[in-house]
Amino acid sequence: MDPSLPVHLYTSDEVSEVKPQGSYCSSLKNTWKIERPLGNSELSYFLPSRANGVNDMYLHLGFVAPEHVVRRARVLVVWAILRIRHPLLASKVVMQDYDDIRFVCTPPQSPEDALVDAACNLEYRTSTKDELINSYLNGARTLSNDRLSYLVVSQGGTSLPSPPITPRSTSPFNEREYPSYNHDIMICAAHFLGDGIALHQFANDFFGLLCADKTITDLEAQLKEELSSRWDADVTRTAVLPNALEDNFTISPSKLRSAAEKVDFQLSQQRLVGGHSFRRQTKQPRHTIVPTVSYDPERTKSILKRCKAHGVSVSAAIFAACNIAWAKMCSEKQDLSMMMYSALNLRPHFTVKPANDSYWYLAIGYFNVVLPTFIPRSIDLSSVFWHRARVAKEQSTQAAKNRMIVSRSLLMAAERGQRARLWAKEDDERERGTFVPPPPVPAADTEPRTPSTALIGLSLLGNLDGIYKHGAFPDIKLHTLTTGSRQRSGGMLLFGYTFVGKLWVSLGYDVNGFDKVMVEQFWENMLQTMDELL
Repeated sequence: MDPSLPVHLYTSDEVSEVKPQGSYCSSLKNTWKIERPLGNSELSYFLPSRANGVNDMYLHLGFVAPEHVVRRARVLVVWAILRIRHPLLASKVVMQDYDDIRFVCTPPQSPEDALVDAACNLEYRTSTKDELINSYLNGARTLSNDRLSYLVVSQGGTSLPSPPITPRSTSPFNEREYPSYNHDIMICAAHFLGDGIALHQFANDFFGLLCADKTITDLEAQLKEELSSRWDADVTRTAVLPNALEDNFTISPSKLRSAAEKVDFQLSQQRLVGGHSFRRQTKQPRHTIVPTVSYDPERTKSILKRCKAHGVSVSAAIFAACNIAWAKMCSEKQDLSMMMYSALNLRPHFTVKPANDSYWYLAIGYFNVVLPTFIPRSIDLSSVFWHRARVAKEQSTQAAKNRMIVSRSLLMAAERGQRARLWAKEDDERERGTFVPPPPVPAADTEPRTPSTALIGLSLLGNLDGIYKHGAFPDIKLHTLTTGSRQRSGGMLLFGYTFVGKLWVSLGYDVNGFDKVMVEQFWENMLQTMDELL
């Protein structure tokens, strides 16, 4: 993005001024607004989400806690504090044109305003975990351009009390003893606001504040202090929103370097060979399900030990398990490789110091793992599995440490952004009945193009116990975590992570978008492979 983009003009009663990193401040009757344009990566997620919330993220956490810890009044103040710390959560998106889409943040003018805003985006229900997730994934869209985040707390389901907790002398609560009950929360956020790392870090901070040794009065005082330190008159004049991904890197102005980076990007894309996909069907509306399996702590320790002995991570082993699961059921095109894609954390590669301390921003690139489809009969299956896990590790490491990772990620973001604009424009024209198909492109006299189809996407989150500081919120005992996003028709994504000492694997997919038998066979093969080889 270009920070020199023209300032959006307001009414004559309003004063506007340019801020760094493409953000703008404006004042209308002492009401400040801070804006910045969406970057290419954010656009590639925002534009497809407009119709039905494609890619809207959710994070469900099940936990046991005393009832007073999750009372609405306390949760509301914590939610308000975090929305002040992370302004994109409380922002809106204003779209003027496909090339003019902006985040607009109107900071609350008082603690009362902050609480009102938080209350409008907080809901208490009496639903089970499965009901919460199904409603979010398959019901009406929860989020919108005016609501980029939402928090749901549920105290329903099959909750049973646990033995009373031992009272602490430092407790901010007036009650001596309280039994603990099962609760569920679901944090919802648009994907163009941030990624999985931001989502989990936020949940950790949420629980930490919720269990802090502070009364509600103390938390309200903290809310007032946070609001003053971040949004008072002096601070607002220098305030900016978190950077777009593209603004976190120092870009060389060299035309020669730019040309070389484009050639490298094109060559890297040509090396991606994948000729396999699930058979699709689109007879019924999208309906996402998320079958999930967890392995107990002892079994998880055994899996981690075996992976370490073979010099790979659990993530690399999951790539190999997907490969073996598909190869077992593949009877055609075995000469073509199987390709999988996954996300890459770009935070370690940032070269621009952020002007905002929020961690809610998008910071992911993408990489692919390509493995053979056939299984040699002359080699033990276990040997094949661990060899392919090592290959997956090598490819993942090469992608993360490649010296061209920044240029490749930025060029991919630009390509994804441009595609999103074209498709959004076409979708809008179709809806208005004004779409005119482009003239057919004359067939070129070239060799057949090598297929580059990905079978499945993997979201491998690693050890989430490294993010959740369980000791910081002793009154809350987390026990379940499920995450994902609203999908487009025919969407599929496999998740793998460790949490509360357990390895979890889940497959989120549109049950009406694929050949039912084929997907169920793949999932069965996947779990069987993990049971037998891990």
